[in-house]
Amino acid sequence: MTTATSRHSERRISPVFVGILAVTAVTGWATWTGFAEQPGVAVFLFVTAAWIVSLCLHEYAHARTALHSGDISVGAKGYLTLNPLKYTHALLSIVLPVIFVIMGGIGLPGGAVFIERGRIRGRWRHSLISAAGPLTNVLFAVVCTAPFWLDALDGVPNDFRFALAFLALLQVTAALLNFLPVPGLDGYGVIEPWLSYNVRRQVEPFAPFGLLFVFALLWLPAVNGVFFDVIDAILKSLGISDVETYCGQELYRFWQGSNEFCSAAP
Repeated sequence: MTTATSRHSERRISPVFVGILAVTAVTGWATWTGFAEQPGVAVFLFVTAAWIVSLCLHEYAHARTALHSGDISVGAKGYLTLNPLKYTHALLSIVLPVIFVIMGGIGLPGGAVFIERGRIRGRWRHSLISAAGPLTNVLFAVVCTAPFWLDALDGVPNDFRFALAFLALLQVTAALLNFLPVPGLDGYGVIEPWLSYNVRRQVEPFAPFGLLFVFALLWLPAVNGVFFDVIDAILKSLGISDVETYCGQELYRFWQGSNEFCSAAP
């Protein structure tokens, strides 16, 4: 009986996550209805809260897949409650990605759940655990872009449409960055089980610096331009224009003041 109760409590959705969902819903409603006196503030809170929700789901997907692959320790660590405060590095997984969204409008990958890989057998299972997180971002991006490629935006207020476009941009960038086969990122985790022991051993010391290496490359204008050209091409194929993502980001940065171009956008 005690064991069953413990397992149930380990999988109970955290009030912290419920609170973040509530903020997402309320600010999304305020953005849609124009209830907020300052629409930029509502967009900021809506996109930030929704972004944190996606980060929680990303890490939950890793943990849940690991659970079904043999790592039963994830429950005791609190990873199945969707509580971001239970992550191994809450700063890296929640605070830092939000700061990067505010600064540069890019979905920063975060790594936060510690999987006991020794409990898991089979290379396919290891690969699937790594892939589960960014696949969640892909699914989130599909949900965000669905109203655009389904032409279901008639009557939708511009502020909400722009906010949704910017949120889709974050999900696409997060998925693309996470799938890069760079040590320390999920993309490398997908292919790592298939590499030889010697290769894995040689690459392992570079894993903590993989993300820093990626962002150092993105500071190069040529690399940055190619990266965002790819992002824009993906979004355009899903019905989102660069004007919509631009205006979404401008609304999100409400402290910069109103943008007349976006206010006049159809």
